[in-house]
Parts: sequence; structure tokens; C-alpha cells
Amino acid sequence: MAENETIKIDGTEYNVDDLSDQAKAQLANIRFCDEQLIQLHNEWAVADTARIGYSNALKGELTKAKA
Repeated sequence: MAENETIKIDGTEYNVDDLSDQAKAQLANIRFCDEQLIQLHNEWAVADTARIGYSNALKGELTKAKA
């Protein structure tokens, strides 16, 4: 038999199945926000990596221009 999902808030553990519909909706909202934060972090990491690459390419071009 599968164990019921629980969440811990402020040190108290709650069975998700026992939450009210409103509480479950708020939990879903929190989970959505967490997923969005992960997505944004991943996008930031990609942009940061690209920026580093562009900066390195610019430095290479500037070095060539000096020569």
C-alpha cells in the first residue's frame, strides 16, 4: 500500500489528503511557483553562460584588432 503524501510546514507534518480544497489549491500554487523559480534559474544559467561566451569572443576580437 502506498504511503500518503505529507508536507511539513513550520515543523508540523500534514497529510495532503486531509487538507481542505482551499489548502490544496494554495499548495498547488506554491508548487507552481517553485517550478517557475527552477525554470527561471535554469534560463538565467543559460543566459549567463552565453554572456560569458560572448564576452570571451569579444575579448578575442579586441585582441585580434590590436595585432
